[in-house]
Amino acid sequence: MKMVAKFVGGVCFSLALSLVSMPRVWGQASPLKLVQSASLPGYSGDFDHFAVDHQRNRLLLAAEDHATLEVFDLSTLKHLRTISGFGAPHSILVRSGSPTILVTDSGSGMSKLLDADTYAVKGTVPLVPGADSIAYDAKANIVYIVTGGKDVDMKTAELAAVDPVTGKKLGSLTFDDNHVEALTLDKNSDRLFINLTQTNKLAVVDRKTMKLLSVWPVPPAQQNAMVAFDAAQHRLYVVCRQPGMVVVMNSDTGKVITTQPAPLRADQVVYNEAAHRLYVPGGEGYIGVYDTSNPDQLKEIAKVPSAAGAKTAILLPEMHRLFLAVSPGETKAIAKVLAFAVQP
Repeated sequence: MKMVAKFVGGVCFSLALSLVSMPRVWGQASPLKLVQSASLPGYSGDFDHFAVDHQRNRLLLAAEDHATLEVFDLSTLKHLRTISGFGAPHSILVRSGSPTILVTDSGSGMSKLLDADTYAVKGTVPLVPGADSIAYDAKANIVYIVTGGKDVDMKTAELAAVDPVTGKKLGSLTFDDNHVEALTLDKNSDRLFINLTQTNKLAVVDRKTMKLLSVWPVPPAQQNAMVAFDAAQHRLYVVCRQPGMVVVMNSDTGKVITTQPAPLRADQVVYNEAAHRLYVPGGEGYIGVYDTSNPDQLKEIAKVPSAAGAKTAILLPEMHRLFLAVSPGETKAIAKVLAFAVQP
């Protein structure tokens, strides 16, 4: 079994995969194909989330435990630079045409507004400590940020509405949970869905008034952490960690429709609505790929090998690319960014 690769500018372009790493696919060609790999030697700990800057042809990655922002060329995946000055960066907001980028930071230095060209700090976003996950309402130009929780020794968590231009806090909602994870927006209404991980529930919030509308239990599994939303089919895809599971819920009623196993140690769920595909990258070393075309029957169609620690991702449908961050944790493995071609 051989791996054939070509190195250009420090980037490994995979030309063939060994048979032992071929993806497990049921009844069709592989939905993902590894095409690029960029190594980051010397890194330890975890990466968190990606963002893409199409205007500058850059891919950005929050190196949470390394306390940096990593910048790559979007086309070649060449590592361009490392931006320091963070405590623990988590999420990145790049707005089309904006001169600034917002980076949430759970460290004592607070979240930051950076110059989009130079990455110099232009301002800070003073919030409750522990800023982490985000969701952006482009129409209203408001970013919603999860803060607080057990990681900063708080018994509650907060959802903050923030003006991404000024960094000004516009409103907030406090949850009696010390562990709140990912959130997603309904672009056809004022609803926002957010995981209350400590109490194993999903909250529905009116993001215009910042009032709690409903709280739905997620009974099939615990540690509900990630969520994706299919507005057309009125479905929420809630990914849990104990055990690894995708829980499909009716977005109008909270009723559980069906479930499917999911990879362990996942930290992201990515949804391609046009293709009816759901991707769950798991730190145990594979990407779970699911067909969502039938809203009442989620179907796992492939387990695509990635790498141990590859648990955050970003999908760029217009480029037919899925990028994964490979976190080495405390092992001696080399940190990487992997790029997969998304097959039709």
